[in-house]
Amino acid sequence: MKSIILVRHGKSSWKHNVSDSERPLKQRGKDDAVLIANHFIKYKVLPDKIISSPANRALSTCKIFLKVFNLSENSVSVERDLYDFGGESVINFIKMLSNQHNCVMLFGHNHAFTSIANIFGDKLIDNLPTSGLIKLNFNIDNWKDLKQGTTDYIFIPKELRA
Repeated sequence: MKSIILVRHGKSSWKHNVSDSERPLKQRGKDDAVLIANHFIKYKVLPDKIISSPANRALSTCKIFLKVFNLSENSVSVERDLYDFGGESVINFIKMLSNQHNCVMLFGHNHAFTSIANIFGDKLIDNLPTSGLIKLNFNIDNWKDLKQGTTDYIFIPKELRA
């Protein structure tokens, strides 16, 4: 059995005159990432591998999760293939993962993550919002055999805010 945990980056700021890949998180993005990471850790399912898009907003979201998980920043790999908005590069990347990893957490972008959740999960979603997390499980032993799986859970910041 293999599992993918997709985490969309936190809400980013458009007020800075920087390239798309350099956009930082807004305070709400930071707060929502902390909220989701703290909720996720209650499930006691830490991934064997954590990989992030190199985009500032995705990597910053990832680092918030690492802090909540009490893991070193050395625990994350940064992969250019995750800086993808359509999903094809991410899917190809997943299919190339090492089979030694059974549970992998990816930090990246929409529409790629919403598309992947709808293609490979069994619950349709309109949109994975910023800081949203979805866990997909697959009855496979080899990542190259990626096929339809099941949606284990979806965490949405708006639904967790009190």
